[in-house]
Amino acid sequence: MDPRFDVELVSVTKRFGDTVAVDGISLRIPRASYCCLLGPSGCGKTTTLRMIAGHEAVSDGDILIGGQNVSNLPPVLRGTAMMFQSYALFPHLNCLDNVAFSLKMRGVKKMERHERAREFLKLVHMSDYSMRLPAQLSGGQQQRVALARALITHPKVLLLDEPLSALDPFLRIKVREELKRLQRELEITFIHVTHSQDEAMAMADVMVVMEDGLIRQAGAPREVFERPVNPFIARFIGGHNVLPGPGGPIAIRADRCRLGIAGNGPHISGRVTVVEYQGTMVRVAVTTDPGDEVSALVPDELFHRQPVEPGDAATLVWSEQDVHHMAQA
Repeated sequence: MDPRFDVELVSVTKRFGDTVAVDGISLRIPRASYCCLLGPSGCGKTTTLRMIAGHEAVSDGDILIGGQNVSNLPPVLRGTAMMFQSYALFPHLNCLDNVAFSLKMRGVKKMERHERAREFLKLVHMSDYSMRLPAQLSGGQQQRVALARALITHPKVLLLDEPLSALDPFLRIKVREELKRLQRELEITFIHVTHSQDEAMAMADVMVVMEDGLIRQAGAPREVFERPVNPFIARFIGGHNVLPGPGGPIAIRADRCRLGIAGNGPHISGRVTVVEYQGTMVRVAVTTDPGDEVSALVPDELFHRQPVEPGDAATLVWSEQDVHHMAQA
């Protein structure tokens, strides 16, 4: 048992018939950390989450939670709680009874379970809504109740399956701040599946990028963003230009590129195809003669000093020190 890690996956594989959904992955998630599993649809991230929860059986390998091998244990004995994308609240129960439901199933007396449910509704700022039915709540409020219901069992690990996908953009930001606050206050590990790069970068202590059932890169968000190991990571995370280099592919961050004049330093020329105003920055996309598209993120003030429009000739320049060399795949 290694006390530094709450969850360990050891060569975990999941097969559905002849299809390998997760292919021999190994991962260590540090104690009391926020981990995001990130990747395109079909990459194996949700299957991985469901195996940790015990809702999918492991075909090969082992899953350890708190140092205990839980691979063959049912969900209720794993010390995990799962918050589903649909929230799955009972429509006929008010918020208080929804949160208290798992304690009722464990035989906790009504007064005690309601007292504990009120504590967790307060934790998620939903005390004033305890008597409302789920249909009387907004999507964000329903999510908070579902979160309180998951946390009341005091899990070692909370599993979240795309918990923000149904929320509007403004509320999504507010709720992700709340999730991060709760994770820090409760000092338990959260494992959060998402397809949103922005979400993972904002929330994760550990960001795990998956593709084709494999973990392609895992690390702190800054490490993954600044040092993508291959072109897939650089393109999927976004914000990078991927180009052929003298000894393999290279990545240059778009915010390190600028509009300029071809000189002795690294540069690439073409015609402007897209100009996107993004508030503090303007994204300028340039298509080269061979058909590659590269982008620069230009500070708003600098762009408007010398603006360009689609169809204009343009050259993107960058510093040699901003070039990141990657493996081929």
